[in-house]
Amino acid sequence: MSRPVVVAARPDETAVLARLHAGCFARPWDGDAVARLLAQPGAFALLGRLGGDRPVDAGFALARTAADEGEVLSVGVLPDYRRRGLARALIAGVAGRARADGADALLLEVDQRNHAAVALYRRLGSAEVARRPGYSRQAGGRPRDALVMRLALTRDPAESPGN
Repeated sequence: MSRPVVVAARPDETAVLARLHAGCFARPWDGDAVARLLAQPGAFALLGRLGGDRPVDAGFALARTAADEGEVLSVGVLPDYRRRGLARALIAGVAGRARADGADALLLEVDQRNHAAVALYRRLGSAEVARRPGYSRQAGGRPRDALVMRLALTRDPAESPGN
C-alpha cells in the first residue's frame, strides 16, 4: 500500500474537490460553492492522493485560518480508499498549514455518530469543547448533534500517539 500524499489544491481544481465532496456526503457542495469558499480570505483546500505511479485523488480537506485559529470546514475520503491513513494525513496537512499561518488551535465539527472520525480526531489529540444540537439532518429528516473539537497546534498531529 502506498503512503498517502497531500498536496495543495490548485484554483482550477474546484470540480475535483466538488466530485470528491459528492462521493463522501449526501448533501454535496458543487464546484461554485467550493470556489466561493476558496475565494474567502484564509481559505484553502488540500487533495489527498493514493497510489504510487498513477495517483488517485481519493480525499480532500477544505479549511481556513483566521487570526490564531484554524477551522476544518469539510474533510472526506472516498469510501473505497478509507482506512489507509489518508484522513489522518489530510488533518495533519490542514494543521501544518494552519500552524504556518499563525494558528495555535484547529477547530472542527463532526457528527457525533461518525465514530471513526471522532476516534481519529481524539487519537490526534483533539478534545471535545462543545456540542452543537441539530447540526445536520440525515435521510428522513432526523437531526443529529455535532461535537465541536479542538486540537492544540503545539505539536505535529502526525506525531500523536496512536500512529
